[in-house]
Amino acid sequence: MAKKNQTASPAWGSNTKLVVTMTIIVILGALVIRFHTILAPLMMAFVLAYLLHPIAAWIDRHTPFSWGLVINIIYLLFIVILLILLTWGGVGLVGQIQNLITSVQNYANQLPVFIASLSHKVIVLGPFKLDFSLIDWQTIGQQVLSYVQPALGKVGGLVGTLAGGAASTLGWTVFVVIVSYFFLLESGGLRAGILHFDFPGYSDDIHRLSNRLGHIWNAFLRGQAIIFVSKVIVYALLFTIYGVHYAIGVAFIAGFAGFLPYIGPAINWIVLGMVTYFQGSNPFGLGALAYTLIAIGIALLIDQVFDNLVAPRIMAQTLKVHPAFVLIAAIIAANLLGILGIIIAAPLLATLQLFGRYTVRKLTDGDLWPAEEENLPPPQLPKFILKLQAWLQKRRARDAHTSGPTGPDETQKPE
Repeated sequence: MAKKNQTASPAWGSNTKLVVTMTIIVILGALVIRFHTILAPLMMAFVLAYLLHPIAAWIDRHTPFSWGLVINIIYLLFIVILLILLTWGGVGLVGQIQNLITSVQNYANQLPVFIASLSHKVIVLGPFKLDFSLIDWQTIGQQVLSYVQPALGKVGGLVGTLAGGAASTLGWTVFVVIVSYFFLLESGGLRAGILHFDFPGYSDDIHRLSNRLGHIWNAFLRGQAIIFVSKVIVYALLFTIYGVHYAIGVAFIAGFAGFLPYIGPAINWIVLGMVTYFQGSNPFGLGALAYTLIAIGIALLIDQVFDNLVAPRIMAQTLKVHPAFVLIAAIIAANLLGILGIIIAAPLLATLQLFGRYTVRKLTDGDLWPAEEENLPPPQLPKFILKLQAWLQKRRARDAHTSGPTGPDETQKPE
């Protein structure tokens, strides 16, 4: 026993630990700077594995299949669906968004003429008289163009890159799918197994932080995916019926606008206004200005419903971050990760806030886990889903009560 103790590895001193830690940080920073282009695909692979994990876990629990077979089946179906979407709708969707951006950029050049026409209008509403000639429309027009043109240029460049670099996009897609496949396959059926860290003495802290991170990202990914898809469908249906050109492209811009507080909805409304005003004819024979105002009113109504009724019930208080800070984080993350940075800005900021709070409390010897933060409220489902669940539960209970025992032969039949 004494000999074993003599050959044991010596403990590192505080200075050695500090030097090793700083060296690791410098190496990691250098790797991030050198391989920053691969960060976004890696994060997308992790997000994809995280999203598919609940489906794989459910199938694994309710079927006799092994975890590896379940993952192979899921990814085979995923690849088939992805190929169908790329061949059936991908080319048409990218083409429509490209045409939309090109058209809006052309419409932007006509804005000065439209603004000049407003300077001669006088609107009388009862006792009120609104004289547009008193407003400096030229300055307003220049301000609008200064905001719209750079945004449209970036979006147009992004869409052009996706369309022009089809081979590169396909290659990165294959990379994301393969990496996410191995992430999920090696998790062993545990969500925490996708990425596993274990530091002696910090097991409880890591467990608590992992639970809160899982709560943040799971609620965001699920909730934001529901909101995005729902908003795109609602926009596409309503504005197709309303006769708006490029309705699907407008719907996708509206969906992505939800990830960017303040600026996103404003850009969406400006784009919709220019499309509806300059598109020419409309199915209802309305004047261009009236048609545009109604379209913007519909968009405002849809956004208010999603922002004040749908989003709070789905997202709850999971992401307790101020929208202004989300906007700043989205701008910074967009420079680092591109469009993915805008999408994940909110949960990324919530993650940094969680680790920052933990670090400050460790430095000040404060309470790491206050009681009021232990029981995090789960995201609430919309009322109609809760009512549907209650109705299904009542229906099952009523059916079970009315059927009763029907004899030994029938009761022993498997479901």
